[in-house]
This record gives sequence, structure tokens and C-alpha cells, in this order.
Amino acid sequence: MIESGDSAARLAYDVFIHRPRKYIGAYLAVLGSTDVITFTGGIGENDAAVRRDAMAGLDRLGIVLDEGRNLSAANRASRISADDSPIAVLMIPTNEELAIARDCANLLAG
Repeated sequence: MIESGDSAARLAYDVFIHRPRKYIGAYLAVLGSTDVITFTGGIGENDAAVRRDAMAGLDRLGIVLDEGRNLSAANRASRISADDSPIAVLMIPTNEELAIARDCANLLAG
């Protein structure tokens, strides 16, 4: 929809991308530093454009994405930041169904 020029879709995407950028900046201000930023879950795992756009322009904060790594990250834990990035950026696949099943089994086992 964005590709077709839908301005509402563009606005929704821009607001969506603004949120992780805002939280990263806020947490870095509160913590002073961090070692890693991790993308996981459906969008974080599967959408290189979202990862790219969420990290764009954050190099002043020590976050430098490697576009080639970002594009090639798929189905395996990957570092997607540049080697010289002071803050590592990772993409970690999840298996929510397995985690829920394990939690349920642990609860039932008591």
C-alpha cells in the first residue's frame, strides 16, 4: 500500500518506526549505554526494511547497521550491525509456541 502512494499507510509505517527509535533513545539516555539491541518476533525476525528503518540515523548513538548482514539475516541468529559498531545489533529467531508449551509443561509438573 505504501508503494502505491497511500499516504495513510506511509504515516502508519512512519509512526510504527518512530516508536522503537524513541524507546532506544530514551533507554540509552537512562542507562547511559548498552551492549546489544535485539530484534526478535515476527516483524523483528522477518522484515529487514523495518530493522533498517528503525536503526537509521542512530550511528551517533553507537548503532551502525550493516545493510548486507541485515538483508541476509534469515532463520538463524545473526549479528546485523557493522563490526565496528559500538553497540551490537542482533536478529534472534524465536519459537513462541515451544516456549509456551514448555511453560505449560512446567506448570503442570508443578
